[in-house]
Amino acid sequence: MHDGLQETGTTLSQIPTYVTAVPNGTEKGLYLAVDLGGTNFRVCSIQLHGNTTFSLTQSKVAIPRELMVAKTSQELFGFLAKQIENFLKTHHDEHYQAHLERRNTMGSQVALADAEIFQLGFTFSFPVNQIGINTGTLLRWTKGFDINDAVGKDVCELLQAEIDALHLPVHVAALVNDTVGTLMARSYTSPGKTGTLLGAIFGTGTNGAYVEKLSKVTKLESMKGSDYDKSTGEMIVNTEWGSFDNHMTVLPDTPYDSDLDKESVNPGIQMFEKRVSGMFLGEILRRAMLALTQNPKSKLFSDEHSGKNELQSTTTIAEDSALYKQWGLDTAFLSIVAADFTPDLRVIRLTLARDLGVDAASTEDAEAVKLLVNAIGKRSARLSAVAMAAIVIATGNHVSRGGGEDDVVDIGVDGSLVEFYPGFEDMIREAFREVPEIGEAGEKRIRIGIAKDGSGVGAALIALVAAQAEKKV
Repeated sequence: MHDGLQETGTTLSQIPTYVTAVPNGTEKGLYLAVDLGGTNFRVCSIQLHGNTTFSLTQSKVAIPRELMVAKTSQELFGFLAKQIENFLKTHHDEHYQAHLERRNTMGSQVALADAEIFQLGFTFSFPVNQIGINTGTLLRWTKGFDINDAVGKDVCELLQAEIDALHLPVHVAALVNDTVGTLMARSYTSPGKTGTLLGAIFGTGTNGAYVEKLSKVTKLESMKGSDYDKSTGEMIVNTEWGSFDNHMTVLPDTPYDSDLDKESVNPGIQMFEKRVSGMFLGEILRRAMLALTQNPKSKLFSDEHSGKNELQSTTTIAEDSALYKQWGLDTAFLSIVAADFTPDLRVIRLTLARDLGVDAASTEDAEAVKLLVNAIGKRSARLSAVAMAAIVIATGNHVSRGGGEDDVVDIGVDGSLVEFYPGFEDMIREAFREVPEIGEAGEKRIRIGIAKDGSGVGAALIALVAAQAEKKV
């Protein structure tokens, strides 16, 4: 963490976000957020009520395939601006029409009052080089997009140009990372006076963003052209911890991890994520089970007791079983296995038959599968705990400040693993207690809460913070 705050190219990227304040739940107002995360584009408006609650209105549209590979960026961003216009007409027509009338009456050069302009947070889930809260150039496209014309351009400027062409009362105030959004959303809704320290995602992928002292982010001094509000003395840092230890100097490794990585689309990259996140746990389990079925010593799914009972035939595996296919197992399979406490593990055996075509698996087979699942799930949770504990320690929050409500360390989390995997938080907390600097007393002070809709509410809150910072300047 320390290295990443000083220079680029380190094992933990520690990317400055230029977001210099977190909300406390008293903020009010109506804000817009848009999310281009892949094949869909989401537009939403968030009404902050000022009492840690909010109302959300949203719409979602699929991006036409031809626009994902358009000749010009104007085609894609023009489409996005049109969706914002449609949303305003549908959900905020009175405000929109009032703006049009004012324009028509007073001319196009009229300076609009702040209250009349929607501040917008833009969640853009593609690699960008961000040098300001609403400035970021596209490095490359992923997820099936390929518009050469946009690479190297400021994506906020591209969207703002198309918004302006439609004369919409909208200002692109912030470029948003979804993990930072998780932190902001949690900080707004979390109980008590304590601001949230960390936002973390444990879902298909994993990442964390946290509040750091501005004085520690020394690499900002060498980043040319960067512009940010220095008055708070803080900045949210996006760790990009999914790519921690790509050199594999400290992470645990097994033959199943190693083979998964070699046959992945990005070998040698995101090595921490490949041991933690939901996208990979099912594949680790599949590879482990397959190896045990092929090992004559273990005899998984060829149990010698299977044929002794006349009513039970010998275990068979379907020829087209997902066991033989890369990515054939979803992490949801692990959740089902982890939750089965029936005496003969009946649910696991039924799920093996349904999902893997393993017919008449024995109780011993089911016990072996559960043992594997528990090991994979527990390792994921404990590595997750390591990342979070490191941030608690590095920011000095492991040191008790005297008890009471203000002594809580608040962490906002999102993602299917932490929300739905049985006992995931319990395993994280068990690991916290084993970290010497945290221990039992420190673990009790850590409050973990689900932060829903970081890319919507969080983006709106970042737009709010950005607008406030702009006023200071």
